Amino acid sequence: MITKENILASAKNTILSQSDSIAKLINYLSEDFAKSVEVIYKSKGRLVVTGIGKSAIIAQKMVATFNSTGTPSMFLHAAEAIHGDLGMIQPDDVVICISKSGNSPEIKVLVPLLKRYGNPLIGITANLTSFLGKESDLVLNAYVEKESCPNNLAPTNSTTAQLVLGDALAICLMEMRDFKSEDFAKYHPGGALGKKLLLRVTDMLDRTHKPMVSSSSSIKDVIVEISEKRLGVTAVIEDKKLVGIITDGDIRRMLNKTETISGLIAKDIMTINPKTVQLDSMVIDAFNTMEDFSITQLVVFDKEEYVGIIHIHDILKEGII
Repeated sequence: MITKENILASAKNTILSQSDSIAKLINYLSEDFAKSVEVIYKSKGRLVVTGIGKSAIIAQKMVATFNSTGTPSMFLHAAEAIHGDLGMIQPDDVVICISKSGNSPEIKVLVPLLKRYGNPLIGITANLTSFLGKESDLVLNAYVEKESCPNNLAPTNSTTAQLVLGDALAICLMEMRDFKSEDFAKYHPGGALGKKLLLRVTDMLDRTHKPMVSSSSSIKDVIVEISEKRLGVTAVIEDKKLVGIITDGDIRRMLNKTETISGLIAKDIMTINPKTVQLDSMVIDAFNTMEDFSITQLVVFDKEEYVGIIHIHDILKEGII
């Protein structure tokens, strides 16, 4: 009888089996890995990643990772390669060929053709004595003791091992290229990730709602300004300089402490030295500052000029977080 406990036990065993296989890859790393990174790094061409079956799917994921991290790459299906697509490979390209067995019929046909053109060939295989293992210029060992599949047939641990080796190559290349978040942003302009990496405070600041009062403004005027600008805060300006802020929280605390607001002015309840951000700062940095200090707004400056307020709700509406 299949129970929830059986299902969860099977899932845990699969995860543990795969994690164990991945951990053991460390023992199989050799100088060929370091040489592979150097060959790809020094190449003036692209990185072509090829495979058959499930390995072809892993190859496509590798290509996506390489392209997004600064290594121009393309996918070549091993079966299609021997039926015309081999022409996609240019003289300066480096080729990675992925195959668990290293003895697939398509691989045995493709590898000699690749070597004929003189492109550096990096093999990723679980069988170093296979055709691919022997014919490759450099070999990365993706050996796993067994698959998670109860029949030891369905590619699971083996494809995960291939994937991890691809990620390891990509990360090493990123570090060699000194690939930074600004570079990453160039390849990820869309969606939440793109906004997180590219969006600056100036891109989303509403300058038409720039709340401010003078230090001598009445509490009534302060309340009206906060209410009209709908940002829950107003800057307090004196001689064109920011001297403090007043939030709706400050108003509530004041009302709890006093019976009357008669005679009170802005400077009596303002908070001095508020947290600020520059107009050209990244929005994600502004958000992190709000999180660090448990606040919901930041005063925005363009160098020394007060230009507005950025609110955490505006950031959340952009879908950055």
